[in-house]
Amino acid sequence: MARATVLVVDDEPNILRTVRTALRTEGYEVETAEDGAAALERLSTRSYDVVLLDVQMPRIGGLEVLQRARAQGLETPVVMMSGHGTIETAVQATRLGARDFLEKPLSTEKLLLTLGHALEVTALKGRVKALERALGSTSALLGEGTAMRELRRVVARAASASAPVLITGERGTGKELVARAIHEGSKRAKHEMEKLNCAAVPQELIESELFGHEAGAFTGAVKMRKGRFERAHGSTLFLDEVGDMPAAMQAKLLRVLQEGEVERVGGAQTLKVDVRVVAATNRDLIADAASGRFRADLYDRLNVVTIRVPALRERKEDIAALVEHFLPASCEANDRARKQLTQGAMNLLLRYRFPGNVRELKNLVDRLVIVTEREVIDEDDLREALPPGSIDGATGGGRDGVYTPGTPLKDMLDAAERDLIMRALEHHKGNATHAARDLGLERSHFYKKMRSLGIRRPGAADDDEEQA
Repeated sequence: MARATVLVVDDEPNILRTVRTALRTEGYEVETAEDGAAALERLSTRSYDVVLLDVQMPRIGGLEVLQRARAQGLETPVVMMSGHGTIETAVQATRLGARDFLEKPLSTEKLLLTLGHALEVTALKGRVKALERALGSTSALLGEGTAMRELRRVVARAASASAPVLITGERGTGKELVARAIHEGSKRAKHEMEKLNCAAVPQELIESELFGHEAGAFTGAVKMRKGRFERAHGSTLFLDEVGDMPAAMQAKLLRVLQEGEVERVGGAQTLKVDVRVVAATNRDLIADAASGRFRADLYDRLNVVTIRVPALRERKEDIAALVEHFLPASCEANDRARKQLTQGAMNLLLRYRFPGNVRELKNLVDRLVIVTEREVIDEDDLREALPPGSIDGATGGGRDGVYTPGTPLKDMLDAAERDLIMRALEHHKGNATHAARDLGLERSHFYKKMRSLGIRRPGAADDDEEQA
């Protein structure tokens, strides 16, 4: 565990020497500054866990140092000390952001107790910030359906641990977003997350990318270069498309996970690394391990915590929220006036399977924003943007029939039910009450069905009617 760092600021050499000796004896890492100017210079170049600051000093006094430091964004706890302390000075120091106030001559026991309390505050603030990062990151995983609520819950729990995580899911589901949420919610979030797409790096270069190389290790290696593992020391390494990693590299990755050690290409030195690996794949690694394409022991190492990101067709109730998130951002990015989708266009979106998942939905929104001249995007605009024949085949209730090969029964039943309800709404011109009566359903049950299937309520009039 790293030692706590303390900056002691005082113009009296005897006090600096005494305090430094006492704190180092207790295991603190101590730096000193002989006046306010030196203190401000040190605070601008490095961070400390606690600052012990004298009030009365030549040139720049302690209260002015505190005021300037806080104005520059210093959040480190500051403990003031003075041999001429008054209640007025203590109040002023507190208003400027001091954590505590000590009177000289200093009591070693009280000094250690005060510093201990200040460090506890720092640790608590760190945990709060980590929680805020985790909540902020997981809130970016948009959607309030059951699948996304469960995903956010699992991500938050995985973030608080340190074990490897394997993220699975189809292309475009947001696996990297999940990895970033895990990192941002972890104690490693103060460092940048490193990432490597294993499928995008040529086979002959992936070892150098992961482990680095020494100068002269191969043609073109003109100087030493750190690999992703070294750069991720104390942080998280995200290995995307890990299922496409060459077999030779799988063995070397396994060794790093087991031993926590790497060697640069062309080097003889063994380097210890502290890295949390989060891997992602859209492949079936269980089948690949059974066939020998992927090492079974590496799969076991990566598969300590598995998080499956659901496909968009499994959470169609979230499509409206995603569109509302993407649409204004796309309009702004593409320099277009604000646009909106008609309810008919939104219902049509719910009848498409989105093989490219959230990424495809975002690209579709961008395409609609760019090519649609009007401020309203309707069903005709959407039909032109989607692949020919993709709507009827997606509903399970159109000309292609109910059965869609490779689709779970529940998904096909939901699709058929969704199609029937939307057809009933279209027939009754959006009147949900009449549509429910026509289908022989209680109105409250009909609304629950609409919500669970991601079908929006037809309008304010029916909303009022539902509440009546």
